[in-house]
Amino acid sequence: MNDHRITAPPTRGHAGLLRELEPAVARHLDRHLEAATEWFPHQYVPWSEARDFEGPLGGEPWHAGQSPLAPAVRDAMLVNLLTEDNLPSYHHEIASCFGRDTAWGTWVHRWTAEEGRHAEALRAYLHAVRGVDPLQLERARMVHVSTGYRSTQPSLAHGLAYVTVQELATREAHRNAGQACGEQHGARLMSRIAADENLHMIFYRALCADLLELAPDDFTAAFADVVCDFRMPGHGIPGFEGRAARIAAAGIYDLAIHHQHVLLPLLRTLRVMERTGLNARGEEARDRIGRHLEALGEKTRRLQELRDRMRQRARPGRGQAGLVQSTGGDSDSREGVRR
Repeated sequence: MNDHRITAPPTRGHAGLLRELEPAVARHLDRHLEAATEWFPHQYVPWSEARDFEGPLGGEPWHAGQSPLAPAVRDAMLVNLLTEDNLPSYHHEIASCFGRDTAWGTWVHRWTAEEGRHAEALRAYLHAVRGVDPLQLERARMVHVSTGYRSTQPSLAHGLAYVTVQELATREAHRNAGQACGEQHGARLMSRIAADENLHMIFYRALCADLLELAPDDFTAAFADVVCDFRMPGHGIPGFEGRAARIAAAGIYDLAIHHQHVLLPLLRTLRVMERTGLNARGEEARDRIGRHLEALGEKTRRLQELRDRMRQRARPGRGQAGLVQSTGGDSDSREGVRR
């Protein structure tokens, strides 16, 4: 659902809000540094399982049968890694939005340093276990990173709202991919990466709460814009739509997860829907959020009903019973169904 974006300009300037929020940034940064855990990518990679790939070293070519990962998990891991690979563009965008001075700049560089571990560790893991086709992965990386990423968020409020939603969505995508991968090393690594994303979300969410106090109508309008027109930063990955559909079908990340584990928790924590004292612009934005949530809930309900019907049709008993009837119901067939 894409409601029309509120086009009225914010009532407070970008530079002024940066200055007003700077003490809060310093405070939340200190808390982040206290909570962050040092970890080393090389310790999460099963190097003993690695072997040479076909190429100058004369190794073995990759084929799908070597991968310990199910096809949908391979899609999820590839999308997750290529998303992380675009870090140079993300750094440019948040540095352009937040600046490189004061506590804002300290955060930008710290965030970039922490995010850099993710692609490093995930690529090494996938190569070591032969999880995905390395040629396809590198070709997709070249296209994706060469294209880059450009933020379309028009204000500081929009930027903070977007990164908050995005970090929580990324946490869920990484964590769920790890839980679905069925391989202990991958599960451990994705859990570790998800923990980083969670701390990043907490930092941004806290700033959103501060901005909601400073400029409640501006932030509510920006949050509505972001929520109602949200796209993951990796949407430009080659073949993204098809991969996203398969990832959703596998239950790794779909509308229900986005609705129930991303949007609703953020709205509850920030108390956007309970906010009082909003002007007409803020109230209209909150109404948009409510309509969007209702639409997502309805889409989620219909999707679940469709999945339930598909599972019902695929149940072995139904298919085998049909076979018994079509073959005349002989005793051997009936016994086979009972077994």
